[in-house]
Amino acid sequence: MKARRYGPFPYSPIIDRPKVKWPNGARLALWIIPNIEFFALDEQIPAAAGGGGKTPDVSTWASRDYGNRVGVFRLMKVMERYGIRGTVALNSELCAEHPRIIEECLRLKWELMGHNESNTRRLNGVPPEEEAGIVRRTVETISKASGTKVKGWLGSGLSETWNTLDYLVDNGIEYVADWVNDDQPYKMTLEDGRTIMSIPYSTELNDKPSFEHKHLLPEDFEKMIRRQFDTLWREGGEQARAMGIALHPYLIGAPHRIGALDSALEYICRHEGVWLATGAEIAAAGRELAG
Repeated sequence: MKARRYGPFPYSPIIDRPKVKWPNGARLALWIIPNIEFFALDEQIPAAAGGGGKTPDVSTWASRDYGNRVGVFRLMKVMERYGIRGTVALNSELCAEHPRIIEECLRLKWELMGHNESNTRRLNGVPPEEEAGIVRRTVETISKASGTKVKGWLGSGLSETWNTLDYLVDNGIEYVADWVNDDQPYKMTLEDGRTIMSIPYSTELNDKPSFEHKHLLPEDFEKMIRRQFDTLWREGGEQARAMGIALHPYLIGAPHRIGALDSALEYICRHEGVWLATGAEIAAAGRELAG
């Protein structure tokens, strides 16, 4: 994508769009995105990810390692209770470092999407010639570990460069979740006519800013989830909506927080017209609706 004043898509106010519904007439598509990440102990954790100290940054690193040792399995148990398949934003180095997590993801039929190789290296922080290699290696590694095609991408820190979308399409990626500017999926078109879907992720309904920056209590986060759902479910009666819940196992997987997620999901699943979907399913339905 060339540098431009607006994105590779037309401005589209939601009040002017054709009325659409999800498969089986669902009002709302719910997808949950566990960010399962790998931080190298011998690399500096970016300040934007909560680090910035000298290596080894034991306290920062160890709290995140808790998510991979304990928290992720607690999260899996809660989501499995409600029949919700996660769409994992996966650092590909985790495939070699912690294959047991991958085994459980595959057992649960969770989708694995690309999330860079490691959370210590972001696309907008590496030399331009390295970016294409990161995307390619990430996709290849996850595809090999899972035995399935990688269809989605969420950049670490939601970071992109002007070249990222082209590299994603080059490697067969069908949708991206970095562009948090809508409640419906939409199509992005590159200069050469190739397309990629954008689907709704959230930097609001996200445990990282909620707990680490806004210092919310677990009950506050639960209330946020419920209120977001209530609004989107109501609006979905007229115009289909998608809702993403972004989670990090080292945060939501803590013993004093997991109950808030459990309660929120129980509330959501009591409602009719909720499609418990994966990112790839939402992207495919959105592409069909877009024509």
